[in-house]
Amino acid sequence: MKIGYLGAGSWGFCLASLLASKGYDVMVWTVKPDLAKQLNETREHPFLPGHQSKGKMHFTADLKEVLKHAEFLVESVTSAGIRPVFEQIKQIAIPKCPIVLTSKGIEQNTGLILPEVVIEVLGENIRSQVGFVSGPSYAAEVIRGLPTSVVASAYDPDVMKHVCEVFSTNTFRVYPNQDILGVAYGGALKNVIAIACGISEGLGLGFSAKAALMTRGLHEIRKLAVARGCKAETLNGLAGMGDLCVTCSSVMSRNYRFGYLLAQGLSTKEAQEKIQMVVEGAYTCKSALQISHQYHVQMPITEIIHKIIYEEMPPVDAVDYLMQRTVKEEHL
Repeated sequence: MKIGYLGAGSWGFCLASLLASKGYDVMVWTVKPDLAKQLNETREHPFLPGHQSKGKMHFTADLKEVLKHAEFLVESVTSAGIRPVFEQIKQIAIPKCPIVLTSKGIEQNTGLILPEVVIEVLGENIRSQVGFVSGPSYAAEVIRGLPTSVVASAYDPDVMKHVCEVFSTNTFRVYPNQDILGVAYGGALKNVIAIACGISEGLGLGFSAKAALMTRGLHEIRKLAVARGCKAETLNGLAGMGDLCVTCSSVMSRNYRFGYLLAQGLSTKEAQEKIQMVVEGAYTCKSALQISHQYHVQMPITEIIHKIIYEEMPPVDAVDYLMQRTVKEEHL
């Protein structure tokens, strides 16, 4: 099978390499011609040194070439980049094959999860083709073949089954989950909580504070997701708690590192520049707050992270704000 892959960041390179290692013919698109040239020559991604691409992989900056090639299309761009990329695709040709998204986020202003953005751009007729992969996973570990478990979802059960089959390996386990909205919400919102945990670490607040942030953060995620019609149990699984645990406790998480840098006194711009990659939690934070106001759901951690990132609240003041909130009975 010929697979078209959109995005050549570290995660895109990693998953494309995984697919190629299974014998698929993978063509990877990047908006950067120089990166495509470098990857074709070295077979090694600059963010994943020491790990060369496996199997049959080709890198290109020609989107038409990738679409013409694809019998199965996978996306790993950014949440903010989903709409413009698929608007380009619409101008070329609407895909007739499965479209699998792996980016994690919620679009600002519209409140749409990323699969819904693609459907809005390409048309309702492609809904049955759209799938989604999410869960606790780091490119640096997956590309080394370390055991990883994620979730695949889709609007059509047959597509969901197909996605599981295409991505599954001896070390990359893919569980089906029909709640695509819940899977998307878990993957997107945990990035906001990871920023909070990074700030906690940067301020030296200890393990107890981080445990509280993760627990109450999961409560925030579940409240908003359920208000949107997601299944609560989805947020207790790999796409929710699982992804939250790994993202909130590892320096490999760019969201966690971003929060840590903010706590060290860097501005939002300085921290993003130092990370050198997109910090999805900073983008999703705005979306989450917009939706929480619409559905009248209180999300104090998300609110305070928004104040730190966009209103320049000192992180140490945020601690006082959270700790002085009125205490209520804990409901899970």
